[in-house]
Amino acid sequence: MLLDTHCHLDAAEFDSDRQQVIERAQAARVRGILIPAVEVSNFDTVRTLAHTFSQGAYALGIHPMYVQNAGEDALMQLRHALDQHIHDPRLIAVGEIGLDFFVPDISSGPPRDKQFKFFEAQLQIAKEFNLPVLLHVRRSQDEILKYLRKVKVIGGIAHAFNGSFQQAEQFIELGFKLGFGGAATYERALQIRRLIKELPLESIVTETDAPDIPPVWLKEENLAFNEPAFLPRIAKELAAIRGVNDSEFASAVWRNAIQVLPRWSALCADNPNLNSAS
Repeated sequence: MLLDTHCHLDAAEFDSDRQQVIERAQAARVRGILIPAVEVSNFDTVRTLAHTFSQGAYALGIHPMYVQNAGEDALMQLRHALDQHIHDPRLIAVGEIGLDFFVPDISSGPPRDKQFKFFEAQLQIAKEFNLPVLLHVRRSQDEILKYLRKVKVIGGIAHAFNGSFQQAEQFIELGFKLGFGGAATYERALQIRRLIKELPLESIVTETDAPDIPPVWLKEENLAFNEPAFLPRIAKELAAIRGVNDSEFASAVWRNAIQVLPRWSALCADNPNLNSAS
C-alpha cells in the first residue's frame, strides 16, 4: 500500500470523473491521498473532498503562486479555518505554502516581498497550531531553509524536491521528508535520481502532484492527466532507481509519511486493515 502525499484532487481536470479517479486509486492500493489547498477559496473544497473517501486527508494554506491576488485578510482566514477545523482528524498539515522563484519577479509573477510575507506568516501559523507543513520549493531552496531556521516548525514535506544533495541534507536535519514522483521516471532527471539513490531511505516519501508532474509514460500511452492510481507504478520505478525491492520501498515510504504527518498515522490506525504498507 502507498500514500500519495501530494495530489490536487480538486483540480478542474478531474471534474468529469473525480469519483472514478478515487476508485482507480483505491483499486491500485493507494490507501491515502493528501489534498493541499492553494488559496482561501478552495479551503472548503479540499476539506469536503477529503471526507468523501477512506483515508482522505487535507491541508490548508496559500500557495506562493496565489499570494499575488490574496487579500489582506487571507492570513486571518487561514488562521480562522485552522481554528475551526483543528479537531478534524483529516486536517493534517498547513499547505501548500512556500516560495516560487521560477517566474521572474515582474508583473507576470507573484512579487517576492509578498511571497516572503505570506510564507513566514504561514510558518508562524503552522507553529501556533503545531502542524507540519507542505512546502512548495521551486528554485528557492536556500531562502526557504533560511525561513525554516528562523521559524522552527515541527517538520513536514518538501514537495517535488529538486535541490542539491547538500540542500536535501539540510531539509532532513530540520525534520523534513522529501517528496518524489513522476519527474524521477525521466532518464534525464539525473539529479533527482541521484537523490533517490543516495539519500537515507527514511527521508523519502511518494507523491503524484496529480494532475501535474506527469510520469514519462503518460504521453506514450495517450493518457490525459497524471492521477493517484499511477503512484504504484511510479513507486516501482523509484524502488528500481534506489536498488531495493518494491515491498521494502513501499513499506519505508509509508512509514516515512505517517511519521512526518502524525495525524495521518492516527487516521490510518483507525482501520487495522490499513495500518501497514504490506
